[in-house]
Amino acid sequence: MGKSSNKRTGKAWKRGYLLYGLPGTGKSSLIAAMANYLNYDIYDLDLTGIYNNMNLKDLVLGMSNRSILVIEDIDCTIELENREGDKEAHRKQEPKVTLSGLFNAIDGLWSSCGEERIIVFTTNHKERLDPALLRPGRMDMHIHLSYCTFSAFQ
Repeated sequence: MGKSSNKRTGKAWKRGYLLYGLPGTGKSSLIAAMANYLNYDIYDLDLTGIYNNMNLKDLVLGMSNRSILVIEDIDCTIELENREGDKEAHRKQEPKVTLSGLFNAIDGLWSSCGEERIIVFTTNHKERLDPALLRPGRMDMHIHLSYCTFSAFQ
């Protein structure tokens, strides 16, 4: 199904990309090139500045259509709490973004309220990420970026 058939049926679409590789391999430059080529707005989301899941929801709802949501260095921006754990311990802690809250934001109802959205996560260490974050439907494409070789540069 293409974009136009999704629009006819009223189904919002989004696409998730994981860009991974060593620092300096062009992950951020690729995102800028995508936005420039598609003429999309970029929302660079710093998870350390978000107070809780509700705050994250509000930010995602405020995004415009035809936009790219970028979360750089997802493996080291915050310590995402697992969905399973001691609920009593969670009540005593300060509110914060949880793994479940992040999942809801990227593939739940919150992200289905707009059209033509791209979500891009970047990381230097793909192996540190929760496997649930990497599954198709969340991160549809995993793109490894490496340093440019001389032949590629030519």
